[in-house]
Amino acid sequence: MPIEPTRDALRASLSNRSPSPRRRRSGPAHPGWLLALLWLTACPGPSDGGGPAPKADAPVELHAAQMAAAAPPPAHAPQAPAVAGSADAGAALRGGPSGAPAAVAASAGAAPTGTPSLGAASTGVPALPAQGLGSCPADMVLVGSFCIDRYEAHLVTGDGGELAVHPYFQRPEPGVRYLARSAAGVFPQAYISRVEAEAACVAAGKRLCSRREWQRACRGDGVHRYPYGPRGERGRCNTGKPHLLREVFGDHPPGGWSYERHFNSPDLDQRPGFLARSGDHAGCASELGVHDMVGNLHEWVSDRVDRALVQRMELENVTRRDQPWHDGGGVFMGGFFSTTSELGAGCYFTTIAHEPTYHDYSTGFRCCASPAGR
Repeated sequence: MPIEPTRDALRASLSNRSPSPRRRRSGPAHPGWLLALLWLTACPGPSDGGGPAPKADAPVELHAAQMAAAAPPPAHAPQAPAVAGSADAGAALRGGPSGAPAAVAASAGAAPTGTPSLGAASTGVPALPAQGLGSCPADMVLVGSFCIDRYEAHLVTGDGGELAVHPYFQRPEPGVRYLARSAAGVFPQAYISRVEAEAACVAAGKRLCSRREWQRACRGDGVHRYPYGPRGERGRCNTGKPHLLREVFGDHPPGGWSYERHFNSPDLDQRPGFLARSGDHAGCASELGVHDMVGNLHEWVSDRVDRALVQRMELENVTRRDQPWHDGGGVFMGGFFSTTSELGAGCYFTTIAHEPTYHDYSTGFRCCASPAGR
C-alpha cells in the first residue's frame, strides 16, 4: 500500500525540477531513482494487464530498475569477446530460487561447483549446427528474415578449457570473456548491462536484436499485443509479482538506497518464487515458439534512444507512463517479473530511462542472428 510520508517527501524533492521527461534531450534534471521511488508507492498490479488499450488508472507497479536511472554506471566495460567451443547448455545450473542452490566459487566468473561441462574449447567462433541454407541454429527460431534465441540468454565461460555456466545471480566478472547461450531449464543471466550483453552475443557469433526484430518475434505472425493473443492473461507469463526491493530490504533501508548494495544484490534473484527458469511458463510463448518475451527479465536491444524512437513509441497507440530519457540512452523490452503494463502492454513494454552501462537484478537479454547463408 502507499507509504504517504515517502510519497510526500519525494514530491517535495521533485517540486522545483524541470519539465516533462518526454521532452528531455540531455537527461533528467533529478535522479531517476527518486522518480521511480515515487511511482513505487502505488499498490501492485496482479496480472499482465488488460486488453489492447491498458487503462491509465489501472493499478500498476513500476519496475525497480528505474529507481537507479541516474546511478553511476559500472566502472568497466567488457573486454573484446573471445572464441570458444560450442555446446548446448540445456540442463546446466539446476540450482537457484526453486531448488537447492548450486555451490558457487568465490569469483563471479567461476562456474558453480558440479556444473556440467559444456564441451572443449575450439579455435573458431561458436555456432550451433544449422539444418541448411537459410535456417537457424538449434537454439534459435526463424522469424521472417532473421533468427532469434528461443529463450532468454545465460552466460558460459571457459578460457582454453571446458565451458561452464556463469552464476546467473552474479555480475559478469571484469576481464572474463563470456558467450551467450539459450536453452530451456536454465536461469537466465540477470545483472547485465547492454554493453556486456552485446559482447556476449558477438562472442557467440550472434548480435543483440533490434527493437523492431524483438517486437516482430514477440508478436509472432499476428498483430497481437501479447505473444499469446490480444489481451493479457493472468499467470501466462512471469509478471505482476511484489517488488523484491521491498521484500528483501523494506521501504527505508539503513543509509538509504544504494545502486550496488540494493539494486545489484545477488540475494534478490535467488529469492524463491520470483525469477523463473527459461521455459517454465509454457504459456508465455509466441506461435513461432519464442518464449518468455514478456516478464521474467527485461531484455536489452541494440537501439539507442533518440527523438525519432520516442516519436515512434508515441505513435504506437499504447498507454505508457512518462520516462526520463536522453539521446544515446539504452533500451530494454518486455518488462520483468514485478511489472505488468506500466510502460506498454506486452510486446510494447519499452524502457528508455537508462544508460547502456546500466545493470540491476531485472536486466537480461537474448540474441539475434542472420540465417545460414545470408
